[in-house]
Amino acid sequence: MEILLWLVPPALVTLSAMVWVSWLGREGRGEVDRDVAVLRLQRALEKDHRTALPARPARVADRSTGIAVRPTRR
Repeated sequence: MEILLWLVPPALVTLSAMVWVSWLGREGRGEVDRDVAVLRLQRALEKDHRTALPARPARVADRSTGIAVRPTRR
């Protein structure tokens, strides 16, 4: 049991860092004005959200026979 005592200081440092960071994260999270939030939502909904890549055509699946066959040369 004594050998596990070396884990206590790192665990305390980790726990205190977690508490400190969570407390700092609370700062600056004030109330957002309702009108500002509505304007942001409106701008986001009005944006044209196109995908960067065009849609690919569907692949034609080969019929699987369960036997390995080499393609014929024409």
